[in-house]
Amino acid sequence: MISNTFGKAFKITTFGESHGKAIGVIIDGVKPGLKISEEIIQKELDKRKPGRGELTSARKETDKAEILSGVFEGKTTGTPICIIVKNRDAKPEEYEKLKNVFRPSHADFTFLKKYGIRDYRGGGRASARETIARVAAGAIAKEILKQKGIKITGSVKEVMGQTEDTEEIILKAKEEGDSVGGVVEIIAENVPPGIGDPVFEKLDANIAKALMSIGAVKGVEIGAGFKLTRMKGSQANDEFITEGKTKTNNSGGIQGGISNGMPIIARIAVKPTSSIAKKQNTVDVHGNEVKISIEGRHDPCICQRIVPVAEAMMALVLVNHIMIQEGIMNDKESIQSLRERIDMIDADLIDLIAERKKIAKRIGDIKKSKGMQVKDAKREKDVLDQRKKLAKKLDLDGKFITGLFQKLMDYAKKVQKNN
Repeated sequence: MISNTFGKAFKITTFGESHGKAIGVIIDGVKPGLKISEEIIQKELDKRKPGRGELTSARKETDKAEILSGVFEGKTTGTPICIIVKNRDAKPEEYEKLKNVFRPSHADFTFLKKYGIRDYRGGGRASARETIARVAAGAIAKEILKQKGIKITGSVKEVMGQTEDTEEIILKAKEEGDSVGGVVEIIAENVPPGIGDPVFEKLDANIAKALMSIGAVKGVEIGAGFKLTRMKGSQANDEFITEGKTKTNNSGGIQGGISNGMPIIARIAVKPTSSIAKKQNTVDVHGNEVKISIEGRHDPCICQRIVPVAEAMMALVLVNHIMIQEGIMNDKESIQSLRERIDMIDADLIDLIAERKKIAKRIGDIKKSKGMQVKDAKREKDVLDQRKKLAKKLDLDGKFITGLFQKLMDYAKKVQKNN
């Protein structure tokens, strides 16, 4: 199945299609008492709304946020929050003639190959319209970060390699039935040092993954990024002035996967919008060569509208890491956290028992093929003796442990007999 869920402590699940009835998100993990309103969410949604002039898609959507659950009298209740935005100006009929055609650089071909079915109405889940849900969730994440003094801002740094006359570049591409891409920068300020984890849960790695999950993004760099490849270590290294402050910020506020107190800086490479009116060559589902011109309402440049989406993804990553860190610092010995650890251990035990059962079945197959008896008294005695010695070494009740393993072996024999 498609992965529609993001986050661990602050978890979001998005749903809906570009030309379906609505786009929405369910948010779990928000503590009770946070002041939130549809107006706060709407402020963020308005930044990515289409139909705001010649530089954006002509699709006329109000993108009005509706909170269905999880908020009462202006405050979160601690239960899952559901937010939807209804599609008011959907025109699926515009895609009818392209339903059997693979649009260049779209997800049409790959979705069909993976799932055997695809929603051709504007791309369905692969549409940029899915990002409404991310921005809505990001608005709540931003409110949590605001309480901690953390501010996230984004901006378009360049369009088609240029920093000047960007509007003229975009309009020219639109007149030609084409599109252009660019670079967007996201900065998170006042992030305290010590946020993030080493190795596989690095803060910069999770930021990169989050930003790369945005449909039009094809590259991410943190801090000086690729410029670091042209520097010497003496130039690239960020010398400390005081604790949490460095002379330069080539690391982009993250070292060893953990925040160092400096602003976190990320930049994304945004590709030109794939849907263009210019004639292109492609093939249909039958392998026939065809020429297409994609009609409809599409952005000649998606950079400006992707800014609030990138801000939202940065906010979601930071909120998750901060909530996990607060759990480490504040709830180490709470009954709830200890019970959660026991639950995780129990889940692992069940997985291991299931794996043990599979192996026992395979052993049973081999014994059966060789005409061997299921019961092996010597093997059972050796196993119980070994487990008893190990229990003693770990200061465990030997009688309990041998009894437990006797039950496991009896279960394994039963599996082998029923083979």
